[in-house]
Amino acid sequence: MNLPDDTLTVETLQACLSDWFAPWVQALGLRVEGFQTDEVVLRLPQNDQLARIGGMVCGQAMMAAADTAMVLAIVTRLGTRRPMTTVQQNSSFLKPLSGQDARVTARVVRAGKNLVFGEIDIAGADDGKSVCRVSTTYALL
Repeated sequence: MNLPDDTLTVETLQACLSDWFAPWVQALGLRVEGFQTDEVVLRLPQNDQLARIGGMVCGQAMMAAADTAMVLAIVTRLGTRRPMTTVQQNSSFLKPLSGQDARVTARVVRAGKNLVFGEIDIAGADDGKSVCRVSTTYALL
């Protein structure tokens, strides 16, 4: 599926979430809030199904949201959907997130011929405080 720059919109990226990802990823309820070349911002809504003790968002949900956001950030760089796979994902959890949605900002740091490197910041959507930092490497197939 080619996505030329002039057709890349919040709506087309949102459609990618429902067209390309597994049902359990879709169940996260991620919403595209904005993008530019090399960057995508998603919202991960607060959801009791993603919470653990004390209403904290579980790390697994944040890691899945980070991975998903990075795929879309790569799409903004390439302008097309291309087969890729996660090679490495390193997550550092800085503090718990509870009582608010998460804002997931994924950025392409470097894109080579075969590998793409990225960074993701997950912050509280209300207070803007970082709760998780993620670095990733993807192989373009």
